Amino acid sequence: MQMITRPTPAAPWIAQLFNAKSARKGAVVRRSMAWVHREVGREEFVREIQRRGYHLIETADQFIVVCHNGPIRILF
Repeated sequence: MQMITRPTPAAPWIAQLFNAKSARKGAVVRRSMAWVHREVGREEFVREIQRRGYHLIETADQFIVVCHNGPIRILF
């Protein structure tokens, strides 16, 4: 008999990410793209960040989330 595994719902992972102290303070949180694809899925991750009005930066193999909706500047 083969067991079928179901993916873990994304909601707990999203809640954990945005309940981090840095996220609550309006700072930044960082997650690897592999983590996002494995635990949440890119589309749902991006949708949640847009829903909150936050900024998302993709660099190398990381996502950086700026946890506020104010302006940001990339200096160089």
